[in-house]
This record gives sequence, structure tokens and C-alpha cells, in this order.
Amino acid sequence: MTLQKPIQRALISVFYKDGLAPIVEKLHANHVEILSTGGTLSFIQDMGIPVTAVEEVTKFPEILGGRVKTLHPAIFGGILNRRDFAPDQAHMAEYQLGPIDLVIVDLYPFEQTVVSGATHSDIIEKIDIGGVSLIRAAAKNYNDVLIVPSVKQYSELLEILNNQGATSSLAQRKAFAAEAFHVSSHYDTMIHQYFMNGKSANLKISEAKQSPLRYGENPHQKGVFFGDLEALFTKLHGKELSYNNLLDVDAAVRLMLEFKQDGPTFAILKHNNACGLATRPTLKAAYQAALAADPVSAFGGILISNQEVELDTAILINDLFCEVLIAPAYSKEAVELLQSKKNRIILVQNNIELPTILVRSALNGYLVQDADMATEGPEQLEVKTKIAPSADEITDLLFANKLVKHTKSNTIILAKGGQLLASGTGQTSRVDALKQAIHKAKSFGFDLQGAVMASDAFFPFPDCVEIAHLEGINAVIQPGGSVKDDLSIAYCDENQMKMVFTGVRHFKH
Repeated sequence: MTLQKPIQRALISVFYKDGLAPIVEKLHANHVEILSTGGTLSFIQDMGIPVTAVEEVTKFPEILGGRVKTLHPAIFGGILNRRDFAPDQAHMAEYQLGPIDLVIVDLYPFEQTVVSGATHSDIIEKIDIGGVSLIRAAAKNYNDVLIVPSVKQYSELLEILNNQGATSSLAQRKAFAAEAFHVSSHYDTMIHQYFMNGKSANLKISEAKQSPLRYGENPHQKGVFFGDLEALFTKLHGKELSYNNLLDVDAAVRLMLEFKQDGPTFAILKHNNACGLATRPTLKAAYQAALAADPVSAFGGILISNQEVELDTAILINDLFCEVLIAPAYSKEAVELLQSKKNRIILVQNNIELPTILVRSALNGYLVQDADMATEGPEQLEVKTKIAPSADEITDLLFANKLVKHTKSNTIILAKGGQLLASGTGQTSRVDALKQAIHKAKSFGFDLQGAVMASDAFFPFPDCVEIAHLEGINAVIQPGGSVKDDLSIAYCDENQMKMVFTGVRHFKH
């Protein structure tokens, strides 16, 4: 079996013509016979290079408005015949079929048509049939055929033609075949997702774009990000995002979506949790209040704003070492200043929607769930105590409840006046989470008198409200649902505390 195979006959049928001309010229210079269809045929003819229409080979015209072009034994027999298998070659001779050694084909732009908002009928017409069949046939017979399944492989093919003429090695054919099966698999997955409208009894994920990371969660682990970061962010400055950066950025972006329509809001995150967040009349004041909540944890954190960062705020930010800064926009002066730190990553967040389905590996499979899109407003609050919270307290309770939704369980949030005072995060006991939050708030000089408390889940016992009351916290928001809710409510009534239920638990693991 010869590993290096000559290319004597090629089939070219592509949607995208960019970069095709040099390949056609090189094939012609190497005396390769070229077959083609439709627009590609016209393109090659306009170059003045000899080309044979597929109809001349099949003796059958294109039909159904171009839906059927290459689906014919004269084409697929030419691709799929095994050169070293005598029965195949006997059939080739019997039916006078010629072998095809190179297939260059791409697929109709289905994904782009869906994104463009085209009509259903236009989208259906962009489901490629012949192209996918050609790709799979040529890839299956990689032992004898070289398949180029996308414009992305044009440069690699041209390099082969320049370096070794019209020949290909087995290793090259196998590598191109692997990419071909990826292209066809991804294409089918996108079609399936379109038909299922994002919901399916089967888990099918395909993301063509990937970004290798320096390492994973730790230096001894490999890491890759699959997705289109450039669609979500415009990077203005700094080093590449790391695995841990991306997890923190995801947490930051999802948190700030809760405050997208609010006044100037600034958040600082560390290890996926907010260590500072505040809403104020100006962004500068919001940043100062967010930083005050925990200036120690803020070191090396992820910063995010819901409004344009101007120079006054940038001057303060520039004094802090932070990994990443995210905002919808920056003033020119702010960017110039913030770029003074070489490795600081500065991102402009573009206005695109995040996935509403979350996927993570677990054991020997995957867990899939809807993203937590529930955000409670005043109308969802059920006052459970004799005394109802004031309007200002309700504002703070809802503020704290947004934060508790995006903090690792078990968690308690303490807030006052549109500012996170402290949080207890990721504790095995809700009491421990509250004690941690109280300790942090006091260590940074906060007075808890008049503060509010939010819990991600119900209180199984009244101990948390008792501890909170002793610290001057008089308003509480929680989902409710414990068989002992009455004990917590009774304690609040006895001590003039206010408590509201949301009916919605916000665990985050």
C-alpha cells in the first residue's frame, strides 16, 4: 500500500470562494483534472482554467432548483472506491467510473442564516445535503482521498501543493478527515439544536471555536475554553484570560446582569463570589463603597461595572491590583490610565445574551439545568411578621437577595443602603455563614444597626434570626419552606423584627 498518493482528479464545489483561486491555479499547474458545479464552475471558468461540469460526468442535470447536484454513483463511486480492493476496481471498470482523489467542499452557512434572523423557509434551504455527503464519503475513504471540508483548511492545502506537488501522505489525509468529521458533526448538531429550539432529550454540544489556556485550575492541569469570547468581549488591553479568570468573569457578568437597569453599580469578585458591591449616585462612589466592604479580598480580584468607567473612577481603580476590569464602555482618558499596568485585562462587555442552559460534568456523565433566571421583586414578597418592612428596607432586602442568588451556598448576605456589608460564603452551616458575615462586617468597621439579612435557603431553626437581632439586624429575606418557619417568625414578632418570604430558593454549588 502506497502512503503517498497522487492527486489526478479533483471535485471542487464550495460556497465560499475566498482563497480558492491559488489552489485552482496550483492544481491546474500540476495537470489535475477538475470537476465542479454551479457557482464554483463559473468561478473556475472565469479564471480561464479548464473545468468539467459534474453533469457531464453523471449524464444527469441538476434538479429541484439545485437541491440535487452531486448525489450520483458516478461521483460517490469515484470517491468511495478502494484503490487496492479488486472488487471495487472491477465495478469501476464495469461502469466506466473515474476515481476522485481530492474533494474540496464546504457547507451552506446554516448557523449564520439562523443568527441573521432569516425566515424558517430560508433557514431550511441552508441545510446542506450534498456537501455533507461528499465530506463524509471522502473522509471515510481517507486512505485514498484527501478531503478539504472548509475554507479554514485552504491555506494548509495550498502549503501541501506548494511543498510536495499534487500528492498527499496518509497522515495528511487522516488529519484532514478528522477535521471533516468534526465539520459535519458540528453542522448536524447546529441543525438539531435549531429544530429542538434549544431543548432536547439528548445532550448534544458542539463548539467549533477554541482558545487554549495557559493551564487549567492549577498549573499541572491542561485547560481549553470552547466558545466565542470575541462575541462577548472586546479586549482593550492585558494578558490572556486564564481558566480561573474565566470562571470569575462568568460569575461577575451573571451577577451584574441583576443590576443592569439600576443606577451606577460596581462589584468586586474573588473566587466566584462578590466581596464588594454597591449602588450609588455616581460610579466613583459605587466603586469606593464596593471596595470598602472588603479591601483585603479585593486584591487580585475581578472588577465589573454596569456603566461607563470615566477618569475619576479609573484613578481610584488604578491604585488597586486587579486581574480583570469589565465595563460596557470606558472614556478615552480612563483607558489610557488603566493601560499603565501591563498585565491588567481590560474588557468591554458587548450586549449579547448568555446561555440559559448550564452544563457541567458529574461522575461518568453530565448535569444539565436551566440557569437560575428568577429575580424576585416587591410583588413576590410575602410579609410573614406583624410589622412590615419600610420602603427603604424592602429596597435593601431585594438588593441583598440579588446578591445571595450569586453567592456560593450556604450563604448569608448582610447589606445596608445599597451596599454589601459582608457575606458568609460556602459554609456547611447557615449559622456559620452568618457568623462569618458578622465577623467580616465588624472587622471592616461596619455598624450592623439597621442592616438587612438575606439567606439563600430557609432557616431550619430560629438561631440565625436570634443572632442577627443581637447585632442590630431587623429585617430578613428568605425563601421560607421549613417545617419550623413558625419559630423564626415568632422570634421576629417578639423582637419587632420584619421578615419576608420569597418562595424561591437560590442554592448555588
